[in-house]
Amino acid sequence: MKQHLKLVLFFFAFFVSVAHIHATTAKDPALKSKDVTYSIGNQNFKGYIAWKEDGKAVKPGILVVHEWWGLNDYVKMRADMLADLGYVAMAVDMFGDGKVYETAVDAQNAAGYIFSHPDLLKERITKAYDILTSQNNVDKQHIGAVGYCFGGTVSLNAAAIGLPLDVVASFHGGLTGFKASEQMKNTKVLICNGAADQFVTQADIANFKSEMDKYGITYEFKNYEGATHAFTNKYSTEAGKKFNMPIAYNEAADKASWQDMISFFEKYFPAK
Repeated sequence: MKQHLKLVLFFFAFFVSVAHIHATTAKDPALKSKDVTYSIGNQNFKGYIAWKEDGKAVKPGILVVHEWWGLNDYVKMRADMLADLGYVAMAVDMFGDGKVYETAVDAQNAAGYIFSHPDLLKERITKAYDILTSQNNVDKQHIGAVGYCFGGTVSLNAAAIGLPLDVVASFHGGLTGFKASEQMKNTKVLICNGAADQFVTQADIANFKSEMDKYGITYEFKNYEGATHAFTNKYSTEAGKKFNMPIAYNEAADKASWQDMISFFEKYFPAK
């Protein structure tokens, strides 16, 4: 996990400094959501669960893991989008108390602490898994994970340490030092990567593919031409200019990667 800490210090230190992102589109009235509070030891955690009321008794569940800023409106928006596709989606709180960090230093420290304490990562993501699967409308036998940046790395590691996930979809997540395992041989993995992302090297990609091939894990690796880091986040272009960072929103890559995820899920993790 020291390599993952290195990833945090190098990869995420340049990410967009936007902690609060608001969805602007009106929600389908059938789309429902609720906040859930749970505890691990003496610390409280706050998740967000979204689903669509369409007459189905149970649906596959998806853990949606936030960027290193914490449980902000962006990850909740993505949970809503997944719910609209027919899943029960839970935006996970990896930091506790629904914490959203306002500075890069604080976010870096929080993410670094998670990556340098693999037992803590496992405990927190497993608890979120337990909360999601305890919902009456969730098909407990079919659970996946979707993550963005920090969350993509967390989702991959969750599968590697044995969380029983049908699928993992990582959007511009870190790959530095990734180690697959026999425990994730039944997890199908989709990597949505910006081909121009300066924080994911060719060596990282080669290592990832080698690790997956070593255990015969089914995966798809998508590269989006011209897309930099944070290409799914509409606010990254402004932040990139403000902080002189090589990050930008890429509408074509955002739409293409979402459609690639839908196609991947239709093959391995259908909602219907």
